[in-house]
Amino acid sequence: MAFFFFYFFFLLTLSSPSSSSSSSNSLTYIVHVDHEAKPSIFPTHRHWYTSSLASLTSSPPSIIHTYDTVFHGFSARLTSQDASHLLDHPHVISVIPEQVRHLHTTRSPEFLGLRSTDKAGLLEESDFGSDLVIGVIDTGIWPERPSFDDRGLGPVPLKWKGQCIASQDFPESACNRKLVGARFFCGGYEATNGKMNETTEFRSPRDSDGHGTHTASISAGRYVFPASTLGYARGVAAGMAPKARLAAYKVCWNSGCYDSDILAAFDTAVADGVDVISLSVGGVVVPYYLDAIAIGAFGAIDRGIFVSASAGNGGPGALTVTNVAPWMTTVGAGTIDRDFPANVKLGNGKMIAGVSVYGGPGLNPGRMYPLVYGGSLIGGDGYSSSLCLEGSLDPNLVKGKIVLCDRGINSRATKGEIVRKNGGLGMIIANGVFDGEGLVADCHVLPATSVGASGGDEIRRYISESSKARSSKHPTATIVFKGTRLGIRPAPVVASFSARGPNPETPEILKPDVIAPGLNILAAWPDRIGPSGVPSDNRRTEFNILSGTSMACPHVSGLAALLKAAHPDWSPAAIRSALMTTAYRVDNRGDPMMDESTGNTSSVMDYGSGHVHPTKAMDPGLVYDITPYDYINFLCNSNYTGTNIVTITRRQADCDGARRAGHVGNLNYPSFSVVFQQYGESKMSTHFIRTVTNVGDPDSVYEIKIRPPRGTTVTVEPEKLSFRRVGQKLSFVVRVKTTEVKLSPGATNVQTGHIIWSDGKRNVTSPLVVTLQQPL
Repeated sequence: MAFFFFYFFFLLTLSSPSSSSSSSNSLTYIVHVDHEAKPSIFPTHRHWYTSSLASLTSSPPSIIHTYDTVFHGFSARLTSQDASHLLDHPHVISVIPEQVRHLHTTRSPEFLGLRSTDKAGLLEESDFGSDLVIGVIDTGIWPERPSFDDRGLGPVPLKWKGQCIASQDFPESACNRKLVGARFFCGGYEATNGKMNETTEFRSPRDSDGHGTHTASISAGRYVFPASTLGYARGVAAGMAPKARLAAYKVCWNSGCYDSDILAAFDTAVADGVDVISLSVGGVVVPYYLDAIAIGAFGAIDRGIFVSASAGNGGPGALTVTNVAPWMTTVGAGTIDRDFPANVKLGNGKMIAGVSVYGGPGLNPGRMYPLVYGGSLIGGDGYSSSLCLEGSLDPNLVKGKIVLCDRGINSRATKGEIVRKNGGLGMIIANGVFDGEGLVADCHVLPATSVGASGGDEIRRYISESSKARSSKHPTATIVFKGTRLGIRPAPVVASFSARGPNPETPEILKPDVIAPGLNILAAWPDRIGPSGVPSDNRRTEFNILSGTSMACPHVSGLAALLKAAHPDWSPAAIRSALMTTAYRVDNRGDPMMDESTGNTSSVMDYGSGHVHPTKAMDPGLVYDITPYDYINFLCNSNYTGTNIVTITRRQADCDGARRAGHVGNLNYPSFSVVFQQYGESKMSTHFIRTVTNVGDPDSVYEIKIRPPRGTTVTVEPEKLSFRRVGQKLSFVVRVKTTEVKLSPGATNVQTGHIIWSDGKRNVTSPLVVTLQQPL
């Protein structure tokens, strides 16, 4: 009973007038409590928390969520003083401030080599993923779409414990043998923003945004024909694992996705019995013990559940990758061999390449229209009008014209709506320097297209020169829409927006892990939401084309379900290893993959191990497996405290042994990365210890091939691995030596290579990155 009185005491403290959690400066915190200290009078931790609160006579801070599976504790609105007081109590392990996350916003199965007619491929071997459940943590789902039909599916797997939470707009019958569960979590959202506006959002699992419906159908949508968006991308739509079951966990609302809700979704999904969790959401990179996504994901992989997360859309800059915990599979985005050209023809005859999926009434063929640049309109402030922000355009200056708008601040589709409201006939969106040449096709509300940075410069130059000329010729243009084009070369290309490494939290772990299709992806879309996402867009379509690492992530989630179905004994780390070591780094011309933003060759910092290759991943030969205890050793070698480690793993750690055994780079990861600080030493060296498990042929011999980074010497011992049986593990050591290079203070030099184990049939490939850093 002693702890009951302690708990009663600290809740009274929190509810006292001097530290009221309802004050204007309160925030949501996630509180980690020692679950073993629960008094025996309470059958569950939930009873413990709620009974303690109910016994109070004054109003305590209301608990938002309690957590019982991947984490033990609760979330509540607290002042910073409350949070500080909690840390002084012996059974409170940690107090984590909430972070607000944001979304990382068909032909892709065929591009990946997944064909339903193959009799010996991954789809056939896995029975299309029929007995596995993919949990999608996102904006909910529109269950009536044919992508979620349950025709031909067997009974719901017996292990499934999930529920379909019914509401006024989401009947229990919305779930079926395909959509086996649907829940929503809004406590954190409402604790910060007040009660939701149910005229604009659904208090149910129903999707009022579109993002969750789209990502769910990418991972496990059924075969649907015909499928298209406004006439574009006509054909068959299908997810990666067409027979896998889906469970939707809605955590994202109008103002974002709140950590307390995300952690509740992880907690519930794991208890429900999902096999894969797909998360196309991210935020600022923080230490793992302060990262609710990293904590929830560890609890999932600890139960054998694969977690796939989007890398983020902060590219093409370095250090932009998010969701970097090594127990998650982090997915960047690449292109596929399909695009939607919509070129700009200028009055001087020049053609500027662009893309669009506009499907409404077009511009008159052969006619040229007056062209203006928002940033040079008379009476505007230049900056706002260049971006075509609300209230920045003068209708008298844009009416009947095509308007050039710079990309940034507001959404691309919103710019089009603003131009249309002010009387514009068409729009061209020009990338800025940072965006480079990467193009994203949008379902605009007026004839519009997007062009690269160089194309934007050329259009601005033409407008400026024409305006200065003394002739009566004013700048003109039109947009030529060419529909859908297939067989594009080169493909894949690393998408410009795809977030890049190095890993900001642990540079010794290369992130992203892989890339997958994420540009202009066709997938299911809700009713009542226009394809542009603009509120005034009254068009309706069953499918939509979106881009982002949000779209790449569910490709890998679906592939993980297929691999898990084909290899039920594989761990989450083994599945990720198979995807990484079989990934490819060349395009459909046989050349090194390009970076869309620059047109230059891309690097491992852009794509990690490469682009996923599902067919090869089914038979990788060797895998780099990792246990939860290996991750604990990794955290020890990352100099995390015992309290930090318990917060993430719910386990006590003996870090003395872990630190004697190795360093942070010795986590049994399928890639190798080392950072050398140049403190005046002319020669530097390190070593990596790895263990591989044979999942190929019983009697097999693998020999090493080394492609060392420039300026380094790399050796591997032994040079040959001889396996006698499937499941056998063998270890090897990689030694890396390099010499100092001249660098200015704060500068870095990155060189990459590869280590390949080959048995003559399979190549088990791992990138090797050596970074030299000159201290400030």
